[in-house]
Amino acid sequence: MADNKTKTRLFDFFLLSVSLVGLCLASASAQSRKLSFGVNDQFKILQVADMHFANGATTRCKNVLPSQLAHCSDLNTTAFMSRVIATEKPDLIVFTGDNIFGSDVKDAVKSMDAAFAPAIASKIPWVAVLGNHDQESTLSRQELMNYIVKLPNTLSQVNPPEAAHYIDGFGNYNLEIHGVAESSLQDKSLLNLYFLDSGDYSSVQSLKGYDWIKTSQQFWYDQTSKRVRQEATGSATTNSGFFTTLVARGDVKSVFVGHDHVNDFCGEIKGVNLCYGGGFGYHAYGKAGCERRARVVVANLNKKGTGSWGDVKSIRTWKRLDDEHLSVIDAQVLWNSSPSGSGVCRL
Repeated sequence: MADNKTKTRLFDFFLLSVSLVGLCLASASAQSRKLSFGVNDQFKILQVADMHFANGATTRCKNVLPSQLAHCSDLNTTAFMSRVIATEKPDLIVFTGDNIFGSDVKDAVKSMDAAFAPAIASKIPWVAVLGNHDQESTLSRQELMNYIVKLPNTLSQVNPPEAAHYIDGFGNYNLEIHGVAESSLQDKSLLNLYFLDSGDYSSVQSLKGYDWIKTSQQFWYDQTSKRVRQEATGSATTNSGFFTTLVARGDVKSVFVGHDHVNDFCGEIKGVNLCYGGGFGYHAYGKAGCERRARVVVANLNKKGTGSWGDVKSIRTWKRLDDEHLSVIDAQVLWNSSPSGSGVCRL
């Protein structure tokens, strides 16, 4: 809960891979790494949605212009990621599912190594969630998790220890982003990133389509939120009530998802911004002539004076296109704190 003495309003952030498995794993070295706002008063996240990586140079691109076909492969996805990481220099990289395209993958381990290689090489902290295609190869979802957790610099977790005995799925957890180092808020969680396993496909015979957020996960989110308050869209046909839970809690301001490759819009409903990342990978369906893209999300702090920062002031977002100039498009403010201190969502 917020410290009544400082009256710090803690701010919760939400990253969710809708209709994708939120698989997030952690290594011991990564878990001890503390995420904090920088001295430039911001925390920047790069969202990479739907890489669909397969076998590297031998994997051809899908839905690109005829002039691109001859020389386009998974390596274009790798090059795009390296370029955007070098340009944006994010504080955290988040992979929101379908990192590999399992049905075309010969060796899941080699494909994952290659898919995550630019993030690992950058030495920037990263997390990954699984989608509905990751496990369609040589490894099960659990085996993929067990491997990803051992990769360098990941901050992901399998499941929260306190909920591991009851929670559905894997990769349900939250990351806390603390205040600027050596500031009065360096030990305060000013921003929360929640990750949930939203499954792959329904296992209930009478309910076809994609899986959904389960009651146990909603319970965990609700309890965690209380404790830490310091194309047609492709989604489940079953309404599990999770969005109602988000609205009722009131802490989540933005949700970022993947899965629909040619959707990249943000829309606000009941005070919550819902944003698609847009398709990133070249071995994934898309639209010829429409560049692959990545979403960037930046949270900024209120500045109280020279070298002094307060709580979260705003959340902004934009997209980078994989064109000659890594063009920036659709810059927008998702949320601003009002002068009175209460949060008002704006687009």
